[in-house]
Amino acid sequence: MKRWNILQADEKEVSALQEALKINRNLCKVLVQRGIKTFEDAKNFFRPQLSHLHNPWLMKGMQKAVDRIQLAFTQQEKILVFGDYDVDGTTAVACMYRFLKSLYPEVGFYIPHRHKEGYGISKKGIDYAKEHNYTLVVALDCGIKSVELIDYANTLGIDFIICDHHLPDEKIPNAVAVLNPKQKDCNYPYKELCGCGVGFKLICALCQQLQLPTAKAYEYLDLVATAIAADIVPITGENRVLAFFGLQKANENPNAGIKALATLSQAKMPLRISDLVFLIAPRVNAAGRMDDATKAVQLFIASSYEEALEYARLLHTDNNTRKESDLNITTEALQLIAQNEDWVHRKSTVVYQPHWHKGVVGIVASRLIEHHYRPTVVLTENGNYATGSARSVPGFNLYEAIHACREYLISYGGHYAAAGLTLEKHHIDAFRDKFEEVVTATITEDLLIPEILIDAIVELKEISDKFYNILQQMEPFGPENMTPVFLARGVQDFGHSRIVKEKHLRLVVRQDNATFVGIGFNMADKFPIVQSGQPFDIVFKVDENEWNGQKNLQLRVEDIKPYEN
Repeated sequence: MKRWNILQADEKEVSALQEALKINRNLCKVLVQRGIKTFEDAKNFFRPQLSHLHNPWLMKGMQKAVDRIQLAFTQQEKILVFGDYDVDGTTAVACMYRFLKSLYPEVGFYIPHRHKEGYGISKKGIDYAKEHNYTLVVALDCGIKSVELIDYANTLGIDFIICDHHLPDEKIPNAVAVLNPKQKDCNYPYKELCGCGVGFKLICALCQQLQLPTAKAYEYLDLVATAIAADIVPITGENRVLAFFGLQKANENPNAGIKALATLSQAKMPLRISDLVFLIAPRVNAAGRMDDATKAVQLFIASSYEEALEYARLLHTDNNTRKESDLNITTEALQLIAQNEDWVHRKSTVVYQPHWHKGVVGIVASRLIEHHYRPTVVLTENGNYATGSARSVPGFNLYEAIHACREYLISYGGHYAAAGLTLEKHHIDAFRDKFEEVVTATITEDLLIPEILIDAIVELKEISDKFYNILQQMEPFGPENMTPVFLARGVQDFGHSRIVKEKHLRLVVRQDNATFVGIGFNMADKFPIVQSGQPFDIVFKVDENEWNGQKNLQLRVEDIKPYEN
């Protein structure tokens, strides 16, 4: 069973917005919940403009960064573009590398190896820069916590510009320039940019300083949108504008790498933000998970579609290997939990096998939460140690729970929802018990039940082509602007509902005079409620089904419960 949480909105604000927009009241309720309360707010939301992007010079450190890059040009220094191995990092490196390379020949790039070097700026990367005579490094999507490593680079005469979006510690690295809107004294108005977004702002500032057309920076918007989608940052404010125009670019004139991945993953055009999240991003991430993410950058900087397709095939293969690996490990982990009767009743999960692939343990932790809804740690062997990833359930501070178990850990890091950790293998059992003790003491019972957030209660007769058209204009969807979820109460089976492919539910429901077809994936277990002859409540999203060239609105059903009067 899931918890249904119906969101509320100030009725006066809803009425005022409905008066201004003259659209369905429930859609106005959704907008008010998302901070859109006036005609002007709605105009900016529904009609994003590139002119809404903030001035890049408002970001602390921007002038220093631009000046240092210009100095490198005039002194003919070698510039190394350095970035993380995930989608945000590799797209950021590709944008910056292509931009700098279009102006100046002495540019290279470097992506640390996930398993040999770990996350962020690495000593090996700095040594590589020294060995190859790079005197300026532009670090993207990492570096804000690399205080000692930047000090080390300074002793070698290597300057760093850091473009990061992760939360800084008290001490900021001693780099030539640090660009991060989350710095305490940074006046940049929008704080939720991804790493690629911060790099993009540096490109915009360089365009202005070098008197290049702004359109030159906009060439990279499809890569920026891919990073925004993959990095699960809020799709609000500036991110919404970047994602909106980035999607437009991905559909009209895409980067060869995005086009090649879209072709291989058989994406339906036009691409939507969900395609970037579920089709493009996993293939890019798979490179770093299974092997070396350098080829993800090579994909995005390829000079022709044919070259991009070669790299896309490599990523596609990595992703198939990753899928197979994560399916096998998930199956093994579920068997382990089932075999240990005590674990089944715990409020946390900690599993370990030495042969599991360390590139997929984070994904496996998320998969296990789908089956056993509780904070989860998946560990594997790494040399003499056990290392792994942890994932949380919404509302529970995972980092704090792991911090409370630090007596058994060699190292750990992360945030509210996800973390990484390393420990001695002989401490695994002690850590498992301590983690369970901490979770049991701090988690509330309701957090152990999955929650569905419902935007509004609607009547089926409200759902029309016009209603759906406005929903579509609310895209791109993502954190803080999720696809709206609705609840219809007391609907009845129209007599044609059935189970499809043994696990899905095809519904035909009626409420008053309105009839809709719905599909509930993996919801065959709800069929008895539908068949009972009694009214029931459904939670759903509205989408479109295309069949034989005909498009019809349908309900994408998320949950079903017996009707409560």
